[in-house]
Amino acid sequence: MAKYSPTKPRAAMNLPRRQFLWMLAGATGSIALKSCAPSGNDPKQATVSLGEEFTRPFQPPASPLPLRYEKLTTDEQLAAYASYDVTDDLVLPDGYEYEVLASWGDAIGSSRVGYNNDYIGFAPADRDDRAYLGVNFEYISSGTWMATYAAVIGKELPFAAVLKAVPNGAIDAFALPDDSPLKAQIATICREAQIDQGFGVMAIARNGNGRWQRDTDGLGKSVDRRITGISGLDDGRYLKATGPAAAIFTKTSGQGYTDRLGNKVIGTFANCAGGTTPWGTFLSAEENFQAQVPEAVKLDGTSEPPSTMPFRIGQQSLSGFGNVFGLAGNKYGWIVEIDPANPDDTGTKHTWLGRYRHEAVGVRAEAGKQIAFYSGCDRRGGHVYKFVSRGTVADPTDKANSQLLADGTLYVAKFEPGGTGRWLPLTPEAKIAPDRPSGLLGQTVVLHDATGYKTLHGDVAVAAFEQKYQTLGDIYIGTRDEQQGAIAIDAHFAANAIGATYTARPEDTEIAPDGSLYIAFTSGAPDGRGRGGPDRAIFPSPIGEDAHEHGWVMHLTETNNEPAALDFIWEMAVAGGEPSKGGPGLANPDNLLFDRAGNMWMVTDMSTNKHNSEVASRLGEDGQPLPTDKMLGIFGNNTLWYVPTRGEDAGVPLLFGIGPMECETTGPCFDATEETLFLAVQHPGETHGVRTEGAIDTRKFMLTTTDGLEFEQTRTVPLGSNWPDKTDGAAPRPAVVAIYRTTGGAIA
Repeated sequence: MAKYSPTKPRAAMNLPRRQFLWMLAGATGSIALKSCAPSGNDPKQATVSLGEEFTRPFQPPASPLPLRYEKLTTDEQLAAYASYDVTDDLVLPDGYEYEVLASWGDAIGSSRVGYNNDYIGFAPADRDDRAYLGVNFEYISSGTWMATYAAVIGKELPFAAVLKAVPNGAIDAFALPDDSPLKAQIATICREAQIDQGFGVMAIARNGNGRWQRDTDGLGKSVDRRITGISGLDDGRYLKATGPAAAIFTKTSGQGYTDRLGNKVIGTFANCAGGTTPWGTFLSAEENFQAQVPEAVKLDGTSEPPSTMPFRIGQQSLSGFGNVFGLAGNKYGWIVEIDPANPDDTGTKHTWLGRYRHEAVGVRAEAGKQIAFYSGCDRRGGHVYKFVSRGTVADPTDKANSQLLADGTLYVAKFEPGGTGRWLPLTPEAKIAPDRPSGLLGQTVVLHDATGYKTLHGDVAVAAFEQKYQTLGDIYIGTRDEQQGAIAIDAHFAANAIGATYTARPEDTEIAPDGSLYIAFTSGAPDGRGRGGPDRAIFPSPIGEDAHEHGWVMHLTETNNEPAALDFIWEMAVAGGEPSKGGPGLANPDNLLFDRAGNMWMVTDMSTNKHNSEVASRLGEDGQPLPTDKMLGIFGNNTLWYVPTRGEDAGVPLLFGIGPMECETTGPCFDATEETLFLAVQHPGETHGVRTEGAIDTRKFMLTTTDGLEFEQTRTVPLGSNWPDKTDGAAPRPAVVAIYRTTGGAIA
C-alpha cells in the first residue's frame, strides 16, 4: 500500500496539546488543574500541569477510523480497523446508559412532542427534585415525516390528493379562494407540519432512583405546553415582539406585505439552537425560516408577499408552510424568549437581537455590567453578531433582566487576519464598506438597495455600490426608528453592506466561565450556488486546500474582558479533520458545552447525505486527492465528544457517543448536579426512512492510519433507522434522552 503524505498543518489551526490546554485554561478559569482562576485575559496566570495524575473517566467507544489517543501501532490499527459495523443506536462508553424522556408524537400539554428536537435547556423549578426542560423542534424531515406520520400520530394526511392536484409541485395556496377544498387540504398538511415545529416546555422530576422523568401529573399539569408554528392562528395565543422591528410590524401599509396584526406574531418555527439565561428563561433561535416564508424584505422592512414563497410538495419534499396562512416573513428569523414557569407565556421575539438564520445563542450577564448576547447566522458566509444592552444588570438571576433585551445596540464582527477584530454597529449611521468578492471563497457579495438584492461577482461592482451610498441610512427607508427596524429585519444584508466578515457557518457561541467566547464554525466550504462563502484570510485550510469542510472552533476574548467592548482578539482553538492530517478525527463541530470542571463537550453536524458515504479511493477521476467535502463519509455517523483539561488526555477530544443512523446529535445539556447529560437525537432515518428486515449495505473506505498509511476498510451500514424503539419496521422518531453512569455519580 502506498504511503500517504499529507501537507503539513498550519500550527495556528491545529494547536499542540499544551497550547490548546493553555487556551482552555485561560478561557474557563475553573478548569486550571490546581483550581487556580486566572485574572484578566492572561491565560498564563493559570497553573496547568499536564503530568497531574488523572484517570480517564471513561473508555471511548470504537470509532470508525483510527484516532491518536488510542495509541495503537500501525499494525494494530490495520488489524483493528479492517472492518467496522455501524450501529443503529446511541452508542455510549461502557458504564453509561440512556433513557428516552420524550419522542415525537408523545403528549405534551394539550399538544404533542414535535419533530427534530434540537436545543435542550434545563432550569431548576420550585424544588431540587423538580425542573423545567425546554426543547426546540427545528423542522420536519419531509420524506420520513410523510412516510411515518400516520403510524406515529394515528391519522392520515391528504398527501396523495394534494400531490395529484399540484402537478408541477408548487402553488400559491394563499391566493386560492377560502372555500377551496384544495386550500383546505394544503392547510391541513401545513398545520400539522407547523405543530411539529416550535418550542416545548416539559416539567421533569426525579424518581425513586434519582433519575429524571416526565412530571405530567405534577408540575407538568400547569406548565407543560407547546408553542408551535401556528400558535395564535386559531387560539389567540400570539407571541409578541420588542425592539426596533415593532415599528415595522405596526405599520398598516408599506412597500411590501403586512399581515395587519401589528405587534402580534403567529407562532415560531425553524427553532434550532438556544440558550438558558441566568434568570431562568429559555432562548429559542429561529434558523432556516427561509424555507417556509420569504426571507427577502423591502427597504422599509415590510415583507415580500406570501406568493413569493409558494407551498411546494414532492414525493420526498415539503416547504412553504407559511404560504397558505399568509404569514409575514419579516416576523420570523428572531430569538424567542420563554419563561417556563409562567404557563401563560407564549414567547417574546426580541428584535434588537437581529433577524437572520440564528444558529447560536450565548448570553453573558454580570452584575454591574451590560448584557452581551452573541449569535451567528448559519449560512455559508454568515456573520457573527453581538447585542449589547443599554441598561446594566443588577442581579443576574432577576427575571427583570428580560427587559434589557428590549433596548440596546446590535453589532456584527469584523475579524482581522492578525488575530484582532472589532464590532461594527448595525445602525443607520454605519458606514458602507462591503468586503470585496476576490477575498471570499465563492467570490460573491449580495447587497440590497432600491434595485433589490443583487449578487455581485466583481470588486469593481462592489466599489461602485460603496461610492453610491455613504451609510445604511442612505439605503433603508423611513424615520430613523423605522430605518433601525428595517436594518434589524434585514440584518444579514445590512451587515454585508458595512463590511462584516463572511464566516464559515457559525453554529454555536458558547460563553466560558470567565466570559470569553468559543465559536463553532461548522464548514469552510462556499455555498456552491453563488450566494456566499467565508473570508479566505480568516478561514484558510489547515491542510492547504482551497476550502476546509471539516470546520473549526474559535476562541474570542473581548478587550479587558468587558462584555460591552468594541474590540477583541481571536485565534483558532482547533480544526476538524483526519488524524493523519493533524486533525482530531471529527468533522463539522456544532453545539459546545462546558461542564463545571471546564471540560468541553462537542457534538458534530455532518450533513445526513454524507454519513458513511463510500470513499473507495482517496483520489478523484482526475487523479488528484479528493477535497475534504468528498471525504466526510469516513467519519461515519454524527457524534458527541469530550475534551478533558487534565491528565494525559488534556486538550485531546475523546469520543463519547455515536448517534443512530442518519441522525444529528444536538443540544447537550447538564442538570444542576451534572449527573445527567441530556441529549437530543434529531432526524434518525432521515435519508432511508424506516429500516425493514435488517436492511444493510456493505461499503469500502480508503482510510489512513494516524501516521498516514492508506488501507481499505469494509464497513456495514444499516439502511434507515428504527430508533428509539429498535424493533424491525418501527418508525424512527426524534427523541430527547437522559444519559447516566450506570453506577451513578457525575458524568465525568
